[in-house]
Amino acid sequence: MAPPIALPGTSVEILNPSIVRGQIRHAIFDFDGTISLVREGWQDVMVPMMLEYLSAADPDEDSASVSHTVRDFVTRLTGKQTIYQMIELAEQIKKRGATPLDPLDYKHEYLRRLEVRIANRVSGLESKSIDAESLLVPGSMELLEGLSARGVRMYLASGTDEPFVLREAKLLGVDHYFDGGIFGALDNYQNFSKKMVIDRIIKENALSGPELVAFGDGYVEIENAKGVGGIAVGMPTFEADPVRWDDWKKERLKQAGADLLIPNFVDHRPLLAFLFNDAMA
Repeated sequence: MAPPIALPGTSVEILNPSIVRGQIRHAIFDFDGTISLVREGWQDVMVPMMLEYLSAADPDEDSASVSHTVRDFVTRLTGKQTIYQMIELAEQIKKRGATPLDPLDYKHEYLRRLEVRIANRVSGLESKSIDAESLLVPGSMELLEGLSARGVRMYLASGTDEPFVLREAKLLGVDHYFDGGIFGALDNYQNFSKKMVIDRIIKENALSGPELVAFGDGYVEIENAKGVGGIAVGMPTFEADPVRWDDWKKERLKQAGADLLIPNFVDHRPLLAFLFNDAMA
């Protein structure tokens, strides 16, 4: 892979300088870690919960080995609906000779624990004692404004359950930008995927690939966008300190085929000027 080209004076890295620019009409965004920081630290809830269940299934297993297994599949499946991580947990429990619960039961327990972790953030947004901007990836609002000003139709598609995505998008004040719709995970998980949303956007609007751009921090949305010939902007944001790159995410998004990489949207003006092949920003 050729080394990235830095957009002068910015943190934007161009991995694929041959993308067709200036044709974007539709944009699809991941939510958590791409726009929202409300759920920052979710891994610190999911991984310990899974270790509890796996340790109960096989108390004699080496703790370092099981921890490595869990972290590997949790990160590998990031970007897909949460249920897929819980399906893998159930499979791992079976491998250890125990009888797992239904994956939905694990998902609901994880969501219960995560709600406890983020309760202060949600209540702070509701009471306005927390400034919504502090829980947005820097530059998010400005980028959405810029796309809206250009007449781009926007969509939100998240692996987080849909009621939470709707709640948090509204609390953060970004819901109105997504005139194409806000989509999230369902308990009946076969009825939703990011690929389904992208395929529908392409079909309903008779798009050619470069008319769609996707922004996300997960392998799934990058791979899905590239699968239809779209432009993929990888967001390897270090969520605990969103002015920094997350090096692990960065490598993974390169492998997924991202065309560009940015740690946040601080450089939204030159990013938009590049994507639209003009000087407007």
